[in-house]
Amino acid sequence: MSKFLVRLILELLASLPLRVLQAIGRLVGRIIYMIPGKYRDRFRANAAQAGYTDEAFLWRAAGESGAMFMELPRVWLRNEACLAVAKNADEALMQEVLASGRGILFMQPHLGGFELAARQGSRHVDLTVMFRPPRKAFLLPIVEMVRNRSGIHTVPANLRGVRAFYRILKENRAVGMLPDQVPSRGDGVWAPFFGRMAYTVSLPGKLAEASNAVMLVVGCKRLPKGRGWEMYMERVPEPLPDSHEERAALINQVMESMIRRFPEQYMWGYNRFKLPKGVRAPAEAPLEAPLKAKVGVPVAPNNKPQ
Repeated sequence: MSKFLVRLILELLASLPLRVLQAIGRLVGRIIYMIPGKYRDRFRANAAQAGYTDEAFLWRAAGESGAMFMELPRVWLRNEACLAVAKNADEALMQEVLASGRGILFMQPHLGGFELAARQGSRHVDLTVMFRPPRKAFLLPIVEMVRNRSGIHTVPANLRGVRAFYRILKENRAVGMLPDQVPSRGDGVWAPFFGRMAYTVSLPGKLAEASNAVMLVVGCKRLPKGRGWEMYMERVPEPLPDSHEERAALINQVMESMIRRFPEQYMWGYNRFKLPKGVRAPAEAPLEAPLKAKVGVPVAPNNKPQ
């Protein structure tokens, strides 16, 4: 497929109303979920790990995963129109963090409109994120176009990018990253996530410890009937634990708390518990994460829509 055709398709999709795009996405997401296979099995297993086993919940969650992807063309190419229907429900917390004068590390899991969350954050601060070029060369011009319209700075997803992140945070500016991606060997530690050990990126804890940055876990909730999005924030408690493993466990717990606010919009089909090449699984997996008291009273799993 030529880059011209890809761009044309994206432009046509972006021209559709948000409500229509999300409705199409929900239909496609449910159709894909109905097909037996690895995706469906992983989707159900990951949701069950978090306590969500009701078929009605899984059906809705499958639809929201589809909506997550179908809304992307509009988020990418109609940036201002999408931001016009997005609001920050935790504006007071945002202003409190800004007033501290410290660097900010935004962490957005695969939850709700996660692509829009960074754009929403950039309305408050000068934001930099890591960028990994697509594997297909013909997609690079499209990705470049999307980046240029976002108003967000990028650095490469390598050692140079990590150094840039550290420098930016030391200058009391802001960076953003996905904290629930599976890292490569040597870039992560084992920490509990919804009661199961997951190989977890250790970079956020290292950056925050070295730069004294504030860590915020962000969730961008998709509102019904194409009405837009609502952004929520939770601050990672301080002081941070000493070990990389405890920091990762604490961040995972705050992520869990955020996901439980609107669990139907988490990407349960993502292979979060994948074992990276060359990494050995731990001999034992504790049922509960440590440091639970630092996050506060946990939200009990349930099968009701939130």
